[in-house]
Amino acid sequence: MRDADEIILALPPNAPRVRPNRFGRWLGRTILRFGGWRMEGGFPDLPKLVLIGAPHSSNWDGLWGLAAKLALGLDLRILGKHQLFWWPLSLLLDRLGVIAVNRDAAQGVTDQAAAMIREADRFWFGLAPEGTRKPVPRFKPGFWKIAKGAGVPVLPAYFDYPRKVIGIGPPIELGDDMDADIARIQRWYAPWRGRRHDVAQPRREAPGEA
Repeated sequence: MRDADEIILALPPNAPRVRPNRFGRWLGRTILRFGGWRMEGGFPDLPKLVLIGAPHSSNWDGLWGLAAKLALGLDLRILGKHQLFWWPLSLLLDRLGVIAVNRDAAQGVTDQAAAMIREADRFWFGLAPEGTRKPVPRFKPGFWKIAKGAGVPVLPAYFDYPRKVIGIGPPIELGDDMDADIARIQRWYAPWRGRRHDVAQPRREAPGEA
């Protein structure tokens, strides 16, 4: 059985962290260790970014992802409907890094998320680009719009179930062509295998095809 230091990655100085919680870190490492999971790659030393996780094909992804977050002590934020924030559930959601968002507000969800990132000193925002556990032909554009609106890179993370690995790739700077960026990022996920399915690969146009 691997030691805890062999399971998780080191966080760089500028990565946002939660308040020290020895029990939370022990719990996260214990879940990963007994599940046989480990991490590979490396985190960039950036104070702000949008982290995406794929392939998202099972509810188990949430368990392993949450365990890694706890083990790292990483302050990774995700959005939740503001209707969920009633006491005492709001206390738990806040501890898990869930942020209330009003889906009915005039300012759209992506604009709200981008504004949160811009206004913070340190902010790592996480989401699943597929938006569902079912196979999709194309990643939803929300992550691109949030990262572009906040002026931050996208950090791709992957679940590789055959090897039981949660991996962190290099940060990706976005261009001005949303469709091209999304297709490029989606192709990057080709080697990694989800629990139920892999990331669908975008269709390549044949030479001369309009």
